[in-house]
Amino acid sequence: MQRRGKYARTTQETQVEIEIALDGKGEFQGSSGIPFLDHMLALFARHGLLDLELKAQGDIQVDFHHLVEDIGICLGEALSQAWGNKEGMKRYGFTILPMDEVLVLLSMDISNRAYLYFNVPLKNDKKIGTFDLEIAKEFFRSLVAHAGITLHIHLFWGENFHHVLEAIFKALGKALDEATSIDSRIKGVLSTKGQL
Repeated sequence: MQRRGKYARTTQETQVEIEIALDGKGEFQGSSGIPFLDHMLALFARHGLLDLELKAQGDIQVDFHHLVEDIGICLGEALSQAWGNKEGMKRYGFTILPMDEVLVLLSMDISNRAYLYFNVPLKNDKKIGTFDLEIAKEFFRSLVAHAGITLHIHLFWGENFHHVLEAIFKALGKALDEATSIDSRIKGVLSTKGQL
């Protein structure tokens, strides 16, 4: 079974195309024009054992907000397409992930109910290279809204913000891999309602 999704979005500010394969090898190809974000997406793909292709450009001369947000939108839509009717999927994914001095908890439910709990005190006046830390939350907000998932991200502790975001994106991949795993004991979708 090939569980793949593809989504494109074009606005006056951005052009984004994403293709994802849930049952991949952990490969990332492409570029957003934002090196730090590409690094994070490569970590997400590798640790989630999914294949991700990205073609993106936008008005990054203004700032990164529009492009980061639209990549989150497209990734959410592509994921929703890839898992389809969710039959046989475990639905829940959870990980506690260390990255040097950082410890992050990330938990998700592929529930068709969009909700983001983001307990990560990123400093709005700080950057990693040219990447504004505050934009990270916008990425996850867009992803959650368009994938229809409940996502909880909690930072227990950490000082280096590069490590913090790296741990979060690795954890996202690992939790997604678990939640989208197929269990032969699950008939239909994992819900007493009969649908998600």
